This record gives sequence, structure tokens and C-alpha cells, in this order.
Amino acid sequence: MKIIDTHCDALFKLQEAKRGKRYNVEPLNFTDSVEIETNLHRLQEGNVLTQFFAIFILPDIPSDEKWQHALEQIDLFYTEILDKNPAMKHIKKWDDLDDLKDGEIGAVLTLEGADAFGNDLRKLRHLYRLGVLSIGLTWNNPNLCADGAGEPRGAGLTEFGKEVVQLNNEHQVFTDVSHLSEKGFWDVLELSDYVIASHSNARAFCDHPRNLTDEQIKALIAKNGLIHVVFYAEFIKKDGQSASFSELFDHIDHIISLGGVKNIGFGSDFDGIDRYIVGLEDSSKYPNLVNELLGKYTEEEVRGFTSENFLNNRPLIVSN
Repeated sequence: MKIIDTHCDALFKLQEAKRGKRYNVEPLNFTDSVEIETNLHRLQEGNVLTQFFAIFILPDIPSDEKWQHALEQIDLFYTEILDKNPAMKHIKKWDDLDDLKDGEIGAVLTLEGADAFGNDLRKLRHLYRLGVLSIGLTWNNPNLCADGAGEPRGAGLTEFGKEVVQLNNEHQVFTDVSHLSEKGFWDVLELSDYVIASHSNARAFCDHPRNLTDEQIKALIAKNGLIHVVFYAEFIKKDGQSASFSELFDHIDHIISLGGVKNIGFGSDFDGIDRYIVGLEDSSKYPNLVNELLGKYTEEEVRGFTSENFLNNRPLIVSN
């Protein structure tokens, strides 16, 4: 079965290596560097149909440098992922997913945190032109759009943040709620036409602010939003140094019990995590996950989780 994975941090790893900050390898090679958990060979081995690549800027980067950091990661997306790997095809609009040929892997550009464009909507519109198809308003910290899940104040969307959501709607771009404060979540649910939790689990099984409450899950389901479970052990079980498939399935079962069997997908967070599900340490291991799923769920349900739920709930087709 083909996989659609809605979150990884490979661009950040590529940037850190290029800047000489990590890995002692310059540059990392997206094709086969073992440091990249979502490298091309692993995506191919894992039968991944489409991988989402997040632009992520560390919160301690000075505000006047964040846009440049974002542009660097976008440049790496084009030069290191697309240009050097003909099998990787840029998904610039949602119906491009239907045009992927055998052996091709879709590459979707996303933004994790509006810090990159500050309060400048011209920069946001430029991101749309460059192919960004999902916008997470925050990472865990606050910014000019909203508070993130790690901000104790817990404020919702600012007026500027609401304007960003409206622009996302106009461009048929997802607004991603995975890192938002709870109040920010509810503000987005009220305003957004296209909403996704790209990498979050159920708080009922792991009480972490990055996970979703039952009320949030039910609201996403009612809005035909997508809930893509994440493989980071800390979001699967409390103080998890590692996790099992069955512990991940507890989260899936819970979402199903709330009516979400047609809303579930996967957002691995590969290249951004350091504690894993045993047997699912990188993209090449997706067949292990599929085999475990088929032992518990129907083939129709598993096809939904792996890709069809996303394809059925993506934004409406954008015309050329």
C-alpha cells in the first residue's frame, strides 16, 4: 500500500548540515545519507507515495533572519530534493497527486510556524507561489499569529492570525493545528475551510499538550478535517523512550471510537524525533507498519489510513 506522510523535518536537517552545525557531514545527500530518515531510498523502500517537507525555523533565530532561513530551506527543497532526484515530483496543487506515475514520489512543501513571514502578508503570498500547501501558524512558541502549544498564556489567534487563515482558505491551503494552543485550535476550527492536524495523537492515551483532546478530535471529524498520528514515542505514551505498534494503535482505536475512521492518516515526524516506535525508525520501515495494521484492521481501513483518507479529504481541485 502507498503511504502519504504529512510531516518530516528533512529540510531542517539539510540546512543544519550545510551550515556546519550538525552531523559532521557537509552536505548531507538526500538521496541516500543515513542521517536522513526520509531519504529517497528509504521513501522508495517504504512505498511512500507522497512526503510532506516542513520548513521549520528554530525559535531562537533572530526575527530579522527568519525569512532568510526559510528561503534557504526552500532552496534546498528545490536543489537537493527535486533537482537531484528525478523520482521526486513537486506537488504544486492538490490534483497533482492524481498525476504521479509509477516510481514517482510526490513532494509537498509546508510551513511549520508563521515566524518565517512575521507580519508581512507579501511574504506569505510568495510562499504560496513557491508551492507551500499547508501552513502551521505556530510551532510551540508564540508569534504574531497565535500562541503555540508550549506557551503557558494559551492565547488564541490574533487578528493577523485570522487574516492568515482566510488567505489559506482563498488559496486552498491547509491550516495545520498540530502545534497550536487549545484556544488557537478552536479559533482555527471556526474560520478554516481546510484543516489538518498533521502530526498529533490522542490526549486520552498520552496527556501531552501536543496531543488532541476528545473534543478537538470530534470537532475535526465534524469538519472533515484530517488527523495524522505521529510516531514520536513521547506523544504515544508518557515519558516514552520507545513505543510499540500496539501503543500507537491505542490512539488509532480511540480516534475510530469517536467516529474518525475516515479521517486518520500518518504524520511521522521523521528527521525531527529521537525516540521511535520499535520497528518504525525511518521511512523504509513503513511495510512493517502496514503489516501490523493488516493484522488488526480491515484492508479498506488500512488503505484509508495509508493514503485514501487524505486523498478523499484534501482541498478541492485547484484549476491551472
